[in-house]
Amino acid sequence: MKKLAIFGSGTGSNAENICRYFSNSNCVKIAFICTNNKDAFIVSRAKKLEIPIVYTTKNSLNNFTKLRKKLNDYGVDYIILAGFLLKLPVKMVNSYPQKIINLHPSLLPKYGGRGMYGANVHHAVIKNKETESGITIHFVNELYDEGRVIFQKKLVVSVNETVKSLEKKIRLLELEYFPKIIEKILLR
Repeated sequence: MKKLAIFGSGTGSNAENICRYFSNSNCVKIAFICTNNKDAFIVSRAKKLEIPIVYTTKNSLNNFTKLRKKLNDYGVDYIILAGFLLKLPVKMVNSYPQKIINLHPSLLPKYGGRGMYGANVHHAVIKNKETESGITIHFVNELYDEGRVIFQKKLVVSVNETVKSLEKKIRLLELEYFPKIIEKILLR
């Protein structure tokens, strides 16, 4: 049985989707959801799904002592970043080499890095008149969005695309592919 910790800072739609995807699995269990934002909707989703919630702060994350203990206590094998906006400390990345997986709403290496999340990414894609965008699922290393790419899925950016319409198209790709790719990695 592989145990996952899902880290998120926002609404938690991808976190909930992953939890539901694995809810009847004999091979994968969600150990807990971790957030740095006690007011985020991901907290309500975790409560509704009866998934334990772990809160962290930027300082606690960077120190990594308490969080490492929590990950060990729950027997976490993989960490899934689903809209987690804090950069992970090097000691955390080194503790889970090739076992921290992130979802990014663009075709990396384009539109990655500090400040490139959510609508910021979609705005940049449209502003630069890109003809395609998509999602990238990648392993996390010590740099923002530069870990080894696991999977990418492209979509066409229409000439009259808006940030909202692109966001909806990207969201559909995320919901369809993120849990499947996680499962493929875990069960390989």
